[in-house]
Amino acid sequence: MSLRTLESLGSVAGKRVIVRCDLNVPLSEGRITDDGRVRASLPTLDALVNAGARVVVCSHLGRPKGEPDPQYSLEPVAQRLSELLGKPVAFARDTVGESAREAVDALEDGDVAVLENLRFNAGETAKDDAERRAFAERLAALGDLMVSDGFGVVHRKQASVYDLAQLLPSAAGLLIATELEVLDRLTQKPERPYTVVLGGSKVSDKLGVIDHLLPRVDRLLIGGGMMFTFLKAQGHAIGASLLEEDQLDTVRRYIAAAEERGIELLLPTDVVVAEKFAADAVCEITPADAIESTVDGASGIGLDIGPETAAAFADAIRGSKTVFWNGPMGVFEFPRFANGTKAVAQALTEVDGLSVVGGGDSAAAVRQLGFADDRFGHISTGGGASLEFLEGKKLPGLEVLGWSA
Repeated sequence: MSLRTLESLGSVAGKRVIVRCDLNVPLSEGRITDDGRVRASLPTLDALVNAGARVVVCSHLGRPKGEPDPQYSLEPVAQRLSELLGKPVAFARDTVGESAREAVDALEDGDVAVLENLRFNAGETAKDDAERRAFAERLAALGDLMVSDGFGVVHRKQASVYDLAQLLPSAAGLLIATELEVLDRLTQKPERPYTVVLGGSKVSDKLGVIDHLLPRVDRLLIGGGMMFTFLKAQGHAIGASLLEEDQLDTVRRYIAAAEERGIELLLPTDVVVAEKFAADAVCEITPADAIESTVDGASGIGLDIGPETAAAFADAIRGSKTVFWNGPMGVFEFPRFANGTKAVAQALTEVDGLSVVGGGDSAAAVRQLGFADDRFGHISTGGGASLEFLEGKKLPGLEVLGWSA
């Protein structure tokens, strides 16, 4: 079976279309600090509005504990969506209650309403199938059709992602279709040389991706906190840097497999080492095999790849035709330790081919560092979902839409 797309729904004019978006944006004091996911939802919402649908947007935000929590309200998102769509957007102060019914009943053709946070209802994420289904049935009562467009949640078997798509005629939105097209290019017949850049804190978060992609890539670049487990596996001291001791044997296996397959494995040759984990920490650049003796003889903590490594990584990226990057190279939230991540991001903008930023912290980093989205081939909206797709896992939110890998 193939993915059901918007065209499969036929005419949506006058129909109530529930759109499951991923509007899980970062908030600070009630203000959105990165509206990338809101903007990513616009093509599908615009298409439905222009086709005369009565659009009912639903999403989660944060991790409330199955009951209303004002700090996770979607009201600021509804306001931002109104600005981006250039039209009023109604906001329901509950998800399936009286306010939601009134907001939906008041919709005219081409109107948009946003329901309150799905996760204010315990049924959204319930492990119990019956509880989850019961909540999905209350959601379904608000619509005639369902469009799934929250790629960041398709790896979750949740009421609004999985059950709702079974209860109403359903299809994938434009965002999911685009994400799958890009990820398919990364896994099926990537243009070569093909380079994968992995960072972030833990090797254990990337095990499946490395296993699945290692036979497919030409180069694998390792940075971020996970690099220290690789360095330790090579026999280097790493001071007080992040280490997953239980992954050392696995990492040694990756190193051996890369050598056996002729894959270029690039590990840091220098590291920015600090006296402590802090934005203003005293730091110095040290060779990757001499971390223990740095920072006035104290046991330092590595917080970024060094400039020599950043230059080598950038050269490898620029010399590639396909690049997938997931995970920052250092603690980019601290300006002093953002240089490695910035160098990688800059190099991706210079790729003559397909450059993909793998969502999550990587997407947050490029925006925080001042890079416009259109400088990259694609910025994924689904960190965890992208990784699970690249691991070759089956994703319930896609399978329910007819997708099979």
